[in-house]
Amino acid sequence: MELKRILQMLFKLEDGLVIETVLIPCERGRNTVCISSQVGCAMNCQFCYTGRMGLKRNLTTSEIVEQAVLARRLLSSEVGPISNVVFMGMGEPLHNIENVLKAADILVDEQGLHFSPRKVTISTSGLVPQLKRFLRESNCALAVSLNATTDEVRSWIMPINRKFNLNLLLGTLREELQSKHKYKVLFEYVMLAGVNDSVEDAKRLIDLIQGIPCKINLITFNPHSGSFFKPTTREKIIEFRDILAEAGCVVLFRWSRGDDQMAACGQLGKPGEIQAPVLRVPSQFQAVLEAAA
Repeated sequence: MELKRILQMLFKLEDGLVIETVLIPCERGRNTVCISSQVGCAMNCQFCYTGRMGLKRNLTTSEIVEQAVLARRLLSSEVGPISNVVFMGMGEPLHNIENVLKAADILVDEQGLHFSPRKVTISTSGLVPQLKRFLRESNCALAVSLNATTDEVRSWIMPINRKFNLNLLLGTLREELQSKHKYKVLFEYVMLAGVNDSVEDAKRLIDLIQGIPCKINLITFNPHSGSFFKPTTREKIIEFRDILAEAGCVVLFRWSRGDDQMAACGQLGKPGEIQAPVLRVPSQFQAVLEAAA
């Protein structure tokens, strides 16, 4: 089965800033539009190209919703109906929670775009107070970008972990999901060669997610200019996946699409002259990254 090519759209806003929206076609008819919630991003995740931009500003509710409206209007005739919306474009959605909640309400409302709440997914790097609010006020799906099994690694590649560490983040999910009926969080795990892809990482991940109704999505890292990370090999990802599956975890494996267009996960945006800082590499990983360079 040949996968259709990802479609990337650039939108110039009234103030001249530019955001990116991506349509991901699927042969099974489950077409997904990936929308942005901010111009740039303040989270500075070290593997993410958008994070190099820093944060320019939040998008308004209408600027968020119009991405889905225009994708449906301009591209449905080419790829078929759009059934899914994911807030996984530029920005940290829960850092713009007021407008994201309003936009999500419009996307699922019968008088709005009438998507199923289960088909609208908001992704977060782990802003715990906003995450609590989201789970209490919205019926849309939640994806949490996890990407590490120790605080040392996660605080390096995702600085937000220095404020909301793994214990706090996962404990909050464990507690909040007790009151959500038939609700599962999606953990996103970007595989970085030599950083978070060991057998020990897989075993730690199994322990970390105990008691949390969830699925795990293993994602290949999409290289970009200036990045010192390398993607985990397919064989190692499969080994990692099998360890999780044998322990009873529900595991998805998403091979990269759109990386040749700089339209894949973590590749959106265009850093300017002033960029977010590259953080110091922990000593135990320096040799690994130098060997991969």
